[in-house]
Amino acid sequence: MNRRRPPRSASAEELLTTLQQLTSRARREVELHQARVELAEVLQREMLPAALPARPGLQTAARYTPARSGLDIGGDWYDGFVLPDGALAFAIGDVQGHDVEAAAFMGQIRIAMRAIAATTTDPGEVLARTNDLLVSVGSGLFATCTFVRLDPDSRELSSARAGHVAAVWATADGRCGVTSDEGGLPLGIQAGERYPVTRRRLTAPGAFVLVTDGVVEGPSFPIDRGLDTVTRLVLARVGADAGELADAVLRAAEQTGHQDDAAVLVVRHGAAPGPDR
Repeated sequence: MNRRRPPRSASAEELLTTLQQLTSRARREVELHQARVELAEVLQREMLPAALPARPGLQTAARYTPARSGLDIGGDWYDGFVLPDGALAFAIGDVQGHDVEAAAFMGQIRIAMRAIAATTTDPGEVLARTNDLLVSVGSGLFATCTFVRLDPDSRELSSARAGHVAAVWATADGRCGVTSDEGGLPLGIQAGERYPVTRRRLTAPGAFVLVTDGVVEGPSFPIDRGLDTVTRLVLARVGADAGELADAVLRAAEQTGHQDDAAVLVVRHGAAPGPDR
């Protein structure tokens, strides 16, 4: 008497209706996500500079590729522009997080950095003031970055680093290495951070290469191994055109099995008077 009747089994028609509803919802979510990915990619590419500055004896080139999976786009960027005193400025960076928000944050960094770099010749000051501005905005995002100032006449290269991966260099006389510049925290984390400046002269013909971690690091590919791979590649192709070298470095990222987006910026320089680098 107290036994409950078993629940009525759903009919085939009801199951089909439920399946159609779930399928429709899943399709809408996929389409929405894909739309966000495509928007992030468009924002990313439109915000990157159409061309980089160059001078006699100096070639520049940059490359960017989105993540393989399409899920992690919007974080990496590069930039290059001429400063009021004629020096050349270059920057490369990686925003924490991805998607449309990261692409927009990247645009804010680029605009802020360009404006600040026009008022000071010190790369560390450029990063410090950009950092304070980003902290004051309170977006909750942060970014690694390397900012470089290059005097095309003296070939003095001054750089500052905000938590970013080291740069790679090689010269035509067979020397090569990975920079060991002291750096500070990524941009957007803590106000008042200071960024030491490293100065070097590019006197021998060679190449100075900036990368993001998507080029040199992967799920099972440690960053030291990636930097070593890129260093040997740059040394082997140090006499190549800047664009060819940038393409080769970006192809090297395939070895890491990276799932992140990746960016490369190359400065090829000829000989300049003065002592060896």
